[in-house]
Amino acid sequence: MNDRLTRPDWIRHGLRTLARDGPNALKVGPMSARLKVSRGSFYWHFQDIADFRAQLLQSWQEISTDRVIRDLDAREGEPDRLKRLMRRALSGTRNLDRSIRSWAAEDQEVAAIVASVDARRVARIAELLVDAGVESERAIHRATFVYWAYLGQAAVMDPRLSSLSAEASDDVSALFER
Repeated sequence: MNDRLTRPDWIRHGLRTLARDGPNALKVGPMSARLKVSRGSFYWHFQDIADFRAQLLQSWQEISTDRVIRDLDAREGEPDRLKRLMRRALSGTRNLDRSIRSWAAEDQEVAAIVASVDARRVARIAELLVDAGVESERAIHRATFVYWAYLGQAAVMDPRLSSLSAEASDDVSALFER
């Protein structure tokens, strides 16, 4: 890269590195070399690797949770928001989430952030179920189960079984709305 890197450039690179190679690859030297810049570029934007890692986690939360919730909220009153969420959640690869959870298994601070994200996601799914007519107590149980399925999907290694078509996802989400 010939242009000066920005903090968002480093964050994007860190998220790609984390998704591709896991948390142990988040080292200043190798990341700088891959970007063809000096280590000084990194330290221009971040105090240290701990600061960088904290900002990576914040960015992951923004992209994977906060933005999704804002998108759903922008469609408040529309039918089928749960279906829309499930389509979005079950359609792509989740190497980054897998790496974040692997990291959380080794780091209590990361685990606390992931637990907070999990709680927010389950609560939001439960709200969507209540909006679809499910009684509150049942909604939280169903939301928890739906979230378990979401997490389990990331562990499936056979590509033929790692995603659902939009129609299949709609069919499954309808099971939880009744």
